[in-house]
Amino acid sequence: MIVCCANQCAYCGSSIVSGQRWVREKIYDPALNGRAPSYHRYHAEPFALQEGSCWEKHQMEQHSRPPATVLL
Repeated sequence: MIVCCANQCAYCGSSIVSGQRWVREKIYDPALNGRAPSYHRYHAEPFALQEGSCWEKHQMEQHSRPPATVLL
């Protein structure tokens, strides 16, 4: 998912407003040939009536996927 704004959650797409806790994930893109990393931001706390935060849901998705294959 591509995030257009620095204060937008990469998981749900909602704004991360002042005062909300959030997590920043550093992303390295090998296609950028050594350029500075980019960052994704996620809500760190669940919304009302939700079981997990956007960050927790993102982590669960990452761990349930098979590892990426790198072709050289």
